[in-house]
Amino acid sequence: MSNRFYNRFDCETLESKNISDYRSAFQIDRDRIIYSNSFRRLQSKTQVFLSGEYDFYRTRLTHSIEVAQIGRSICRYLQTLGDPLGEDFFVDPDLVEAVCLTHDLGHPPFGHSGERALHELMREHGGFEGNAQTLRIITEAIYQDDSGCRGMKPTRAFLDGVLKYKKLHGELVDPDNHFLYDEQERYRDFVFASREIPVDWSDGEDLNRLKSIECQVMDWADDTAYSLNDIVDGVRAGFLTTEKIRKWSRTAALNASAEKAVAELLNAIAEDRLESVFSRKIGRFIQAVSIGKTENFLSDLTNRYRFALKVDPAVAGEAEIYKKLAFEVIFRSPQLQQIEHKGAFVLKQLFHALRENYIEPGGHRIRFLPVSAATLVDGETEVRAKTRRLSDYLASMTDSAAIRTYKRLFDPDFGSITEIT
Repeated sequence: MSNRFYNRFDCETLESKNISDYRSAFQIDRDRIIYSNSFRRLQSKTQVFLSGEYDFYRTRLTHSIEVAQIGRSICRYLQTLGDPLGEDFFVDPDLVEAVCLTHDLGHPPFGHSGERALHELMREHGGFEGNAQTLRIITEAIYQDDSGCRGMKPTRAFLDGVLKYKKLHGELVDPDNHFLYDEQERYRDFVFASREIPVDWSDGEDLNRLKSIECQVMDWADDTAYSLNDIVDGVRAGFLTTEKIRKWSRTAALNASAEKAVAELLNAIAEDRLESVFSRKIGRFIQAVSIGKTENFLSDLTNRYRFALKVDPAVAGEAEIYKKLAFEVIFRSPQLQQIEHKGAFVLKQLFHALRENYIEPGGHRIRFLPVSAATLVDGETEVRAKTRRLSDYLASMTDSAAIRTYKRLFDPDFGSITEIT
């Protein structure tokens, strides 16, 4: 069945390709992500708790799969609402699934602490940002071998769906996050059809709020997954107890709806019904959406910018309460802070060792990197570009690979000449 929601502009690829396939252009995008090394590595990257610490909580991979399922469900639900959507005019669930599966692809090991550590290390070389790194992977580095690396020639709609942020690093004053790398301006130009950004959109926050409908669906699916599932994992891991939740609620200045949400959480824990209660909430969050028309400087080109996602304020507020609870009780707990500090320390030590050997004049030139990665570094002529290659390598590592490499380099009692990875 044809889908009038999309046109040739949406399906145009970053680079021309001639493929005769039974799949749609968006299904091809999705499948290329699923079968990539970058996607598989998410199984050993931290979501909340360090990968491998427990065997039941979410990793970046399982989180991405859950976000994709929620994203598809949102598309199906929106279509059931009718006008303006219909049988041949709908937000494509395959495209949204591809965007959802991809949204965390660029995150480094050790979760947000790893991202902050790499940004600090790359501050003088264009910064590091998980979303920008995701864009770098799909456009330049998803396929790698000894001969080099290349991107996947994504469709405009898919590439745009991944772009949560559209402001460049150099366009912001001392940015900490929410930017694209300056070298990625050409991809933004591709998304914008090389149109100039209107003056009234020049503010960083405004431009970063400009998202396609698929990106908005992904964003709400992501919020749904981690606002609810981080709470479940936190309780099961012992980081969230009834005592800690009650103590937090007494000092959090909650309104009536927030107090109701906390009371429901406490009851679910007390009755051992947390999984079932929060599973039902996922359905409620999915059905809290609707779609409406909007206008911006791209809405005459594509329906992806002619429509916007609306979320019931009460449900959005509930999600914010759970995120606030998770952040202030789980993420700020001494145990997790210590683990995050350790992860950041590992990345910093690896970065300094790589820079000393591959970039600094007179470096030792011990062969730390695989041949393919070293070739990419050596192929760059500028320090900034060489450093970005080192950042790419570290960001691609899983938690366990980073720890193992650190031990091999700095722990005298770890490692053997028989090891090959």
